[in-house]
Parts: sequence; structure tokens; C-alpha cells
Amino acid sequence: MSKPFASSADLDEKTETLEVLDNGVYALTAEGDPNVGAIEGEDFIVAIEARATPAAARKWLAQLREHTDKPVKYLILTHYHAVRVLGASAFEAETIITSDTTRRLIEERGKQDWDSEFGRMPRLFVEPEDIPGLTRPDVTFADHARIELGGDRGHLELDFCGRGHTAGDIAVWHPKSSTLFAGDLVEAEAALYTGDAFHMDWAAGTLDKVKAYGADKLVGGRGAVARGNDAVNAAVEQTRGFLTGMIENVQPVHVAGGSLKEAFERTHAALAPKFGAWPIFEHCLPFNVQRLWDEFDGTDWPRIWTMERDREVWAQLQG
Repeated sequence: MSKPFASSADLDEKTETLEVLDNGVYALTAEGDPNVGAIEGEDFIVAIEARATPAAARKWLAQLREHTDKPVKYLILTHYHAVRVLGASAFEAETIITSDTTRRLIEERGKQDWDSEFGRMPRLFVEPEDIPGLTRPDVTFADHARIELGGDRGHLELDFCGRGHTAGDIAVWHPKSSTLFAGDLVEAEAALYTGDAFHMDWAAGTLDKVKAYGADKLVGGRGAVARGNDAVNAAVEQTRGFLTGMIENVQPVHVAGGSLKEAFERTHAALAPKFGAWPIFEHCLPFNVQRLWDEFDGTDWPRIWTMERDREVWAQLQG
């Protein structure tokens, strides 16, 4: 019997926790659902990630408004995936910021990704009829940008650390509080989604750059906030371990001329003892293995996921 498709059977609401990480630095986590955050400037807010729909975003903003009523000046989107960006209209931000590559990906595959993620994770799409369309940035950058927060709030560094979870992920660094918002480049006790990833780049130089910040607090894409440099480094290395575990199990099957199904089964058996109970492990692994298999086939730029392709890969590997 095949398993329920992706996260289609995950209908239980998660408990959300708003954490004040430092003066004016906030994170909202939700038991493995996508994390969001915000940092106060002197007279404005910088929001980080937007959630899947305006209704879902408004729920987060209502909690943030218990701490500050400053307007949202900037909305930073770490990458293009639908569950991170389609709620952007709720913020009424003056400026939406992404990397140059994320803008390219939105135009190239944003609609297909929207349809795909809605099918995979329907619970996250609260009142989807209110989504006004694709979220497009106002400002983009290639490698680095800086936002001055004013007063004694310090500044933010926005950095492209290398290809990883997608081709265009950025990290948001607040030196004053030693807080890093890493997006889906790092997860803390939550499984990785790597269906649009560059596994070898991510596991090596990209994570090295993330680790080099020396952060004291790290908000990953999913999972709990890592507090203390030891915990931050552990989260980075947990992420690297997931990636290298995939590489070390898919590559031998590919080299030996085996099948995608054999690679999936070997990888599942190897990773499940450590990662199998973590959020979205079963959901993600078929898409992860397919993407890594494509890389070993020589496909550098990820193929676009559609609803039809999602179902085909799922039936082949989880059926």
C-alpha cells in the first residue's frame, strides 16, 4: 500500500511559539512548520519570510503586534518556495527583497511551484483564494546587501552564501544580537527538503560560510531556534550530515548502474534511524533522491516540479 502523498494527510494544527531572541529580534516556530522572523529598526520592522497565504501571514503579524506596532518597511524572502512567499501581501511592506537568482526562479517556475506545494502541503495554505498572485521582489542583489536599522539597533547583512537549498538562498545576519536567520539552508531537528538543491555545493562551501558567522542564535527554516554557538554548530552539522548521508548512499547505486528505486530504498534505510521521526522526512525523501540522482546524471539546474511530476515520483518511490 502506498503512503499518503507528501504531507496531504498532515492535517493537525501545530503549536506556534513566538520567541523574543534579543531586544527587538523575534522568531515564530511551529513544531516543524516553516519558521518566520522579524527584527525591529528604530522606527520600522524588517520581516523575514512571508508564509504560504495572506491569512497565515496575518496570524503571525497579530502575534508580532503584541510586541511592536512599527510598520513593515522591508520583507526579506530567503528563497522562492511558495510556502515562504505567497503571503507577502499581508505585510504591506514598502520593499520586498530577494536575491537576483530568486527573482529569476520566481519568473521561471513560481506558478508550478505554487501548484506543487499546494498539493504537497495543503494545511499550510489557509484561505488560498486570497493569494493575489506570484510574489515579486522590488529590490534584488547578487551577493550582498545591507540594511541600516537606525538608532542603536545596528544593521543587517544579507548574503548569498552559495548554492544550497535552492540556487538563490540568502542568509540574514544581525551582528548586534549575533542572530542568523538561515532560511532553509539549516534545519534544527527537522528533515531537509532538497528537491531543488545543489547537494555537493550545499554540504561543502555553502554550509562552511553559514558556520563562519559564529552565530549565537540561529533560526533555521524549520525546527527549534538553536541557542548558543555549540547548538548553532550542531544544527549546521546536522544539516551537513543529512546531505552527506544522501550523497554517500545515492552515489554508489548510481555508479553501479542501479535504479532510482534502489537508491531511494538504500538512502531511506540509512537515514531513517536518525532522521526518520523528524518533521517531513517521509514527505521529502523521494523528491530529494530524485534531485540528487539528476545531479549525478549531470543535470546541474534543477528540473521544475509540477503536480504531475510530483505524483509520478511519489508513485515510483513511495508506492
